[in-house]
Amino acid sequence: MSENGTSQNNENNDLLDALNSIDTVKVGDVVKGEVLAIDDDQQAIVGIADTGVEGVVPKKELSTKPVDDIKSVIKVGDVMDLVVISRIGTDKEGGSYLLSQRRLEARKVWDDIQKEFEAGHTLTAPVTQVVKGGLVVDAGVRGFVPASMASDHFVEDLAQFKGQTLEFKIVEIEPSENRLILSHRAIVEKQRAAQKEEIMAKLTAGDVVEGKVARLTNFGAFVDLGGVDGLVHVSEIAFERVEKPSDVLKVGQDVKVKVLSVDPDRDRISLSIKQTLPEPWDGIEEKAPQGSVLDGTVKRLTSFGAFVEVFPGVEGLVHISQISHQHIATPADVLKVGQEIKVKVLDVRPDDHRLALSIKALEEKPQSADDSSENHSSNNSNNNRNRNNNGGNRRRNNRNSAETSTANAPEESTGFSLGDLIGDSLKKDMEDNENN
Repeated sequence: MSENGTSQNNENNDLLDALNSIDTVKVGDVVKGEVLAIDDDQQAIVGIADTGVEGVVPKKELSTKPVDDIKSVIKVGDVMDLVVISRIGTDKEGGSYLLSQRRLEARKVWDDIQKEFEAGHTLTAPVTQVVKGGLVVDAGVRGFVPASMASDHFVEDLAQFKGQTLEFKIVEIEPSENRLILSHRAIVEKQRAAQKEEIMAKLTAGDVVEGKVARLTNFGAFVDLGGVDGLVHVSEIAFERVEKPSDVLKVGQDVKVKVLSVDPDRDRISLSIKQTLPEPWDGIEEKAPQGSVLDGTVKRLTSFGAFVEVFPGVEGLVHISQISHQHIATPADVLKVGQEIKVKVLDVRPDDHRLALSIKALEEKPQSADDSSENHSSNNSNNNRNRNNNGGNRRRNNRNSAETSTANAPEESTGFSLGDLIGDSLKKDMEDNENN
């Protein structure tokens, strides 16, 4: 064979080899590409190693991160690992291919995330967007956090998470569909559980600690002690009566609380705010000495009198006999709950938390009552014999009247004895009658 013939055969063989090599480039293959040029459309023209064909890498396919200028990332002569995305045309050399470095990086990321998922590990990534229904996370690939999985409680404005780098549990992963579902709630719940166990192990009844109001209900306030919530019942918020916790507390408020009890088995902590406050009866003899006049508010009405709050947490009793100079059937006839009144202090017993008050002591005695008293005195002097004969009856009538006025006020209910409720003036009248 001539040299020309031999040369021709070699060229044919080279062309055949090149054509055969084209078949080896398939969509999904990972290939090496050398940057041959960068065109005006911000695309890299690369030669696919060992194939003799070229491919195109658009700027957006260079990296998982945004690229402003392709020349700032690559240059002619660089060799990159690329994945074949698709075939985009044919030419005399066998065709061109769309190539991507970004998708190859993503594939590696998916593989890594899959391994972390199978091992039960978490991942840490920044929140890049707030979208309808949740958060978008950059985990090397796009991750999605449903709104219900953003925290362990309802969050009205998810925008607070944007820009934060958080830890996430991998809930679901499907690389073929580019689906990655993450949960931050699971992380928070796990952390809280650990904190809760630690705190409950340290807390004991009698401890005074700092907390923050987390939630308010009709029956009390839940206070966050740093990972575990305790309940302050409405009766333990203040010494004065509290109708609704929201009247005196607000969510987020810092409070000092005393631990009443810790029940790990029932997962409950009972707290008190009022037991960290000054005792309202302290110094009551100075604040409300006998004979002083105070402003008060009617808090409760009973058949035997009215309980009046004169200081926060300090209530005194105005017995029915001390409400008015006139006879009244019940305190409700002249008083109502919430009414602002003035009262005079008759007796103070700080150790027993008892305060005897009077309304009528601040009112002028009606003239008719005085006239009646004077007539009564005149009749007694003119009818000395009748007085001697009937003295016993009057004493019995006075006793019966006093006993009737306090019949519905037993000592154990009011905290005052019969003598306390009758009052000094009535006792004095009885003693005078006995002497006469």
